[in-house]
Amino acid sequence: MVDEPNSTPRPAGAEAVPGGHPAGVAALVRLALVLVDRAGRIAQWSRAAEELFGHRAEVARDRPASGLLPAVEPRGAAGATCARRRCDALDTLAALTADGSPWAGQMPVTDREDHLRDVLWWAYPLPGPSGGLLALAADARPLRTSGPRLALGERLLPFAPAAAARGGFHGLGAALTPPGGTPAGSAPALARLLPAAHRAPLLAALEVAGLPALRLDAATVLPVLPSDPQCGTAHAAAGIGRRYPTAQQRAARVGPPPQPEQAAASRTVRGRPAGPLPGQRDCAERPAARPATLSVPSPTGGGAAIEPAAVESSANGHQALAPAPVGRCARGDQSPDTTPSVPAPGGADGPPHGGRLGPFLTNGHAGEQLALLNEVGGKVGTTLDLGFTAHELCQVLVPRVADFACVDLVDGLISDSELPAARPDDDTMLRRVALVYNETGGAWDHVLSEGALVSMPRRTPPGMALQLNQPVLVPVVSDDVAVDYAIALGGARLAQVVSGRSMLVVPLSARGTVLGILKLLRLPDRTRFDESDAATLKELAVRAALSLDNARLHRAESRVATTLQRSMIPTRPPQIPGVQIAHRYLPGDPKAEVGGDWFDAIQLPGSRVALVVGDVMGHGLHSAAAMGRFRTAMQTLAALDLPPGQLLRHLDNLAHKLGDDHLATCLYAVYDPINRTCELASAGHVPPVLVHPDGSGELLEIPAGAPIGVGGVPFVAKTIDVSDGSMLVLCTDGLVEVRGGDIGAGLAALCGNLIDPQQSPEQACDVVLERLHSDDRKDDVALLVARFDGVAPSEVATWDLTVDHREVRRARALVREQLAAWHLEALSDTTELLVSELVTNAVRVARDRVRLQLIRVDKLLVEVSDDNHNLPSLEPAEQLGETGRGLTLVTKLAERWGTARKAVGKVVWFELPLPHHPRKA
Repeated sequence: MVDEPNSTPRPAGAEAVPGGHPAGVAALVRLALVLVDRAGRIAQWSRAAEELFGHRAEVARDRPASGLLPAVEPRGAAGATCARRRCDALDTLAALTADGSPWAGQMPVTDREDHLRDVLWWAYPLPGPSGGLLALAADARPLRTSGPRLALGERLLPFAPAAAARGGFHGLGAALTPPGGTPAGSAPALARLLPAAHRAPLLAALEVAGLPALRLDAATVLPVLPSDPQCGTAHAAAGIGRRYPTAQQRAARVGPPPQPEQAAASRTVRGRPAGPLPGQRDCAERPAARPATLSVPSPTGGGAAIEPAAVESSANGHQALAPAPVGRCARGDQSPDTTPSVPAPGGADGPPHGGRLGPFLTNGHAGEQLALLNEVGGKVGTTLDLGFTAHELCQVLVPRVADFACVDLVDGLISDSELPAARPDDDTMLRRVALVYNETGGAWDHVLSEGALVSMPRRTPPGMALQLNQPVLVPVVSDDVAVDYAIALGGARLAQVVSGRSMLVVPLSARGTVLGILKLLRLPDRTRFDESDAATLKELAVRAALSLDNARLHRAESRVATTLQRSMIPTRPPQIPGVQIAHRYLPGDPKAEVGGDWFDAIQLPGSRVALVVGDVMGHGLHSAAAMGRFRTAMQTLAALDLPPGQLLRHLDNLAHKLGDDHLATCLYAVYDPINRTCELASAGHVPPVLVHPDGSGELLEIPAGAPIGVGGVPFVAKTIDVSDGSMLVLCTDGLVEVRGGDIGAGLAALCGNLIDPQQSPEQACDVVLERLHSDDRKDDVALLVARFDGVAPSEVATWDLTVDHREVRRARALVREQLAAWHLEALSDTTELLVSELVTNAVRVARDRVRLQLIRVDKLLVEVSDDNHNLPSLEPAEQLGETGRGLTLVTKLAERWGTARKAVGKVVWFELPLPHHPRKA
């Protein structure tokens, strides 16, 4: 007999290395891939990224990358200051690679379930006009717990730690191979991970920058190869040391499907009571005790059939599942001990008269089974955390009931706010949320890890249990069933895990919804699962499913509140010329992440910036909702460029019109980097602290006013001069209130030599929180620190124009001369054209004056203001005549533009990017 290529077993212990075959030693790591395009949107989100971060690809793709992955800023990276700082992972990676260099390191990330994951990152900026960011990520926890698997040629080896490293691989970190020193075989292996449409340029960028590597210690750096599950019949069969038939051989063995009449005539089915399955017996000895049910031949063609239950209608209109016989025997079938089946709760004749608990009250294990159910009631569901509840269930069962237990839940129930309308099918994705096994009982190296995403086809025991909502018992898993199971789950080596072991899969169903499955395995040295076990564990699963569903509902409510809070608090400080800004927010209840404190930084015309800190009295979701209304109203009023005192008056009036019974304190400050002044007004808020360039702190005395919502109290503003290098510290009372003392003690500490003016605002935030904040405080904390750098007078040019059409020509000449003085002649033509259009519009509507201003910072900012408050509007092209094309040209030629009202009149502005290497005068 000539062996088929796919049926040749690989020698034991010689597993194929995924991807290429490196000449030396490499580390096999499950790599997640995230590709961000130049516009900052997710272009690629791999399956491994789904498993690691929890977000499905269809949700992540085409959405803005910013805000998707909250993170803790990496320590030691360029620009990083403290590992406590909250940031956005992809935004931070873009900033770390902004200079064109790759970056590798550790950055913890909060996944979709709000769990903090220790993640290793490899980030690559993409060259060329398309630009963008390529990020590779790996879960650091399993790597630091047991070490990476190593690839040596074609063999997979466990990493053997030195005696000093037996407690774990805590020093393991991300690194890069030397540029140009790509190990042989690494590039082809990584190429398979990259999207086909961009494979060549992405691989070229990786090879030039350096491929991913793991630093095990100071002297050991290993290149990384992606370790993706291999699917393949031959590979799965080789894993259990047997030959597996080809697809053609299986088709020939199965033959055409029989007609229903022929199947019914040739099928012999018997019922049998609960208890251990007997050995193989002759089919003629088995009398038929009940009508035959639908039989689905196994894809292996080996005769082992999976028999789903008969379907009948229930009282509530849903389809109920009648129990099927335990096994069947037909010509060519295997022993019934290898047949996955839906056990009959009460044997062949249905449940006994003892009721639901009859099957296990009538056997000799009743006391032990009742004790198990009682233990589940006391130890499962102690918290409202979904993952912790699933772990509690598995820990109760291992090793008491099984050697292996895992909980796989429908991923849609975790990610979506609404329950799925359709029943589970072959395409339903399950996420492994808990996994516990007896480490001394056997080898479980190849089991799917927590977070893995799998689909369960109906031909597999887990798929049958999920779709039929009935327990499925496999007393002994045959080789053929093991291979089919492994192929369906996408991990060829899984066949070794289940082959020859006893399996019981129980659905987890609560309130009419199938949440997932509980899968149990016993090693061959233990008693096989029987129908009595299935009945007991079905009752156990019902109780556990209610706890899981309660946790799911609680998390859905918490997620609504968390999403509301995060949508209202900025995650990244704005980049505004002349001022550096950093902020922090710490909720009083870390679990809820909801409160009434907020902060904001709003860019105003003339490179000015408005700094806002507020505090809605109270806590919880209602305070957060009120905070959202106040923050939105504040941004709207700030866009009108009102003086601080007038703005707080309008906000107070609006609060009364909305009928909101919440009160809020607020501090509003406007910094002018050109005139170097700061105008502040307070509505009953904690006064700010100004840190001078010499390091001394000053508590600013501002008229306190009354909280927003009180009414009838004037808001008086105060203007102060600020020097370059000063810092303004704004906070809420949760930071400076001291238990048992007054707010003055906290303010005195804040005014002390707490902040070094040479520090960055990020460092200042970390120092303030470290010195003043304690974990026992129950109030929310909002902190905003702004460093005032100003804009040099040489970078600003301002002209007042008369209301005369001849001033348009003068404006063009002034712009041309100033850009030449700044050595920005490359921008002259575009700037003159746009200034000409805007000045023409301003002269046409102004009554008394027009002002033109140019500011050179990291871009060229041009503003044209007049004393007419009516804002211009962009008209459709088909409605334009010979006039009115000015804003259309601005839209097409400027990088950004906008309009805003001022206290008197309006301003129209636009921005142009500077040339790459401008020469400053």
